Amino acid sequence: MGVAKPCGDADWSRQRLGGGALREPGARYWWEEGRWVTWLRVPAVGAGVGGAGRCAGGPGTHMARIAAPCPPCRSAVSCGFPAPRQRPAVLGLAVAAGLLLLFAAAGPRRWTSPRRDARRDERYLARMEELAATDTEDASLSYGVVVDCGSSGSRVFVYVWPPHNGHPHDLLDIRQMRDRSSRPVVMKVKPGISVAAAAPERATAYLRPLLRFAATHVPAEKHKETPLYVLCTAGMRLLPERLQAAILENLVKNVPLEFDFLFSKSHAEVISGKQEGVYAWIGINFVLGRFDHEDEEAAVVTVALGDHVESLVRKRTVGILDMGGASLQIAYEVPGSGAFSSPQQEEAAKSLLAEFNLGCDVQHTGHVYRVYVNTFLGFGGNFARQRYEELVLNQTYVYNRLRSQQTGLSPDTPFLDPCLPMGLEDTVTRGGQTLYVRGRGDWQACALLLHPLLAGSNSSQDSLLGAYKAPIDFSNSEFYGFSEFFYCTEDVLRLGGRYSAHAFISAAQEYCSQSWEVLTQRFHSGLYSAHADEHRLKYQCFKSAWMYQVLHQGFHFPLDYPSLHTAQLVYDREVQWTLGAILYKTRFLPLRDLQQESSRQAHTSWLRLSFVYNHYLFFACIVVVGLAIVLYLLRLRRIHRRQLDLLWLDKVVLLPPGQGDMP
Repeated sequence: MGVAKPCGDADWSRQRLGGGALREPGARYWWEEGRWVTWLRVPAVGAGVGGAGRCAGGPGTHMARIAAPCPPCRSAVSCGFPAPRQRPAVLGLAVAAGLLLLFAAAGPRRWTSPRRDARRDERYLARMEELAATDTEDASLSYGVVVDCGSSGSRVFVYVWPPHNGHPHDLLDIRQMRDRSSRPVVMKVKPGISVAAAAPERATAYLRPLLRFAATHVPAEKHKETPLYVLCTAGMRLLPERLQAAILENLVKNVPLEFDFLFSKSHAEVISGKQEGVYAWIGINFVLGRFDHEDEEAAVVTVALGDHVESLVRKRTVGILDMGGASLQIAYEVPGSGAFSSPQQEEAAKSLLAEFNLGCDVQHTGHVYRVYVNTFLGFGGNFARQRYEELVLNQTYVYNRLRSQQTGLSPDTPFLDPCLPMGLEDTVTRGGQTLYVRGRGDWQACALLLHPLLAGSNSSQDSLLGAYKAPIDFSNSEFYGFSEFFYCTEDVLRLGGRYSAHAFISAAQEYCSQSWEVLTQRFHSGLYSAHADEHRLKYQCFKSAWMYQVLHQGFHFPLDYPSLHTAQLVYDREVQWTLGAILYKTRFLPLRDLQQESSRQAHTSWLRLSFVYNHYLFFACIVVVGLAIVLYLLRLRRIHRRQLDLLWLDKVVLLPPGQGDMP
């Protein structure tokens, strides 16, 4: 067989390829040792050398093996590597694909920040709307009525809320209704409902003015779907259970006959002090937005709930401190389920810890809270002063008997009281005995003298020191102090707001050391708060020392604790425990809206696959399309490369059989 000698170098190869040749149809080509190789049938020109060049396929032909190296001008293409001009294009495609992937990954984050800002703006606008008049012509609004039956009087509150937003983990946006003058819709009557104890059949008549007031503000077409709750507190708790049941029975029987509100037996009850504290805690945290868990910038806390293995990380709630005239109350969340030191302590904790779910889904634990609530009777500011005076009176008479002294028995030999401003004269009368006192303004001595009062009476139930208190993580907690905590820091000392123990002690000592004449001059000059009166000036020294003892010796708050705020209003409005009550009572109402929402989404589920409702799918499609374009371009390049190779082979010069061995 005649075989064409392979081209030995590029120059010779170019010379041999210059003539051009026709490619045999059906010829096959392959790559061998850096060359394209083929067998071609070539017509016989003359007698071969011993017929060696003849093809077995027939006379007059022989096979020539053509081997050609890659031409230098085509080597970059035909050898399978991108040409220098194509490398920037391929690199550009790779960079474009990488940018698409990066954009797809960063897109959701860029969209999350505006959403967070939007939620913050929505909360701000909601607070502004709470101060505006309620649009009673808005048919989408819902209403609720709560009657607070207290010891000294009863008040009715009307609340309003828009439709639920459809998120299963969000609460109803309940706010207090406001009339056309933007004033809260609230009315109070005196005395308390306990006056109906003598005639329980008059209970409905007692509440009639309050219910009529609420009925005039709630649109008439909304009455039948407006829940009414009658919740009685301390005044009713003092009555025998028989009288309590008779009063509530009269309300359940007669109120529906006169009013169309949603009212049943479960809507009228006497709540315990523990329930009242829980409702107050719910109301404060709701107004502060601590139940909105999607705000990633807020402080968080790790919560262990019951038997759940995994802990829950959510927004940190605030504790509340409330000191009235007769009692002291504290309520705060207990994130951990710590061990108890004794069975007695565990039993005491059961009566002081309340665990509840504020969410509408009982299976979801995002709104399950464990709250410690305790009320200490006799530890309010005014009642503590009475206990102090009794202590001073008894100690002085014992001292006089043992030392044969006449201290406090006449104005000439008064008892020097460290808890009164310097020079202030007063008298203490108990059981027919009178003690004459004169202030000496020693705040530190007053605080030491008040420490034994933290133990309360002989009963451990009244002891602030011996009562069980759930542990507080002072490094990750926040508290708000109301009532006397605010009055004591703001009315005279003008330190309301963020509490600083060192600033408070310094200001209290300076106030107590001033003479009574100087203090009254300052008062008449208007240097104190408009809420301050002569009673506040007289007992400010005592109450500041008592507040210090309760806070730092009773509840063991550190002196450098930075997260206590004393306040009277939250976002310029007074927060009542009734807000927390209606939040808890109506927690399952969103289920109706959620069911309607899920039914609507069932018919429009295809929208979830659109680009508008699922930006993740949108970016995924962009990436897929980009990759498809890149692959298509690579395929075109491969086809183009093969066509160039075939065009080049068309120019191969077929050698005559007799020249197969030429050098």
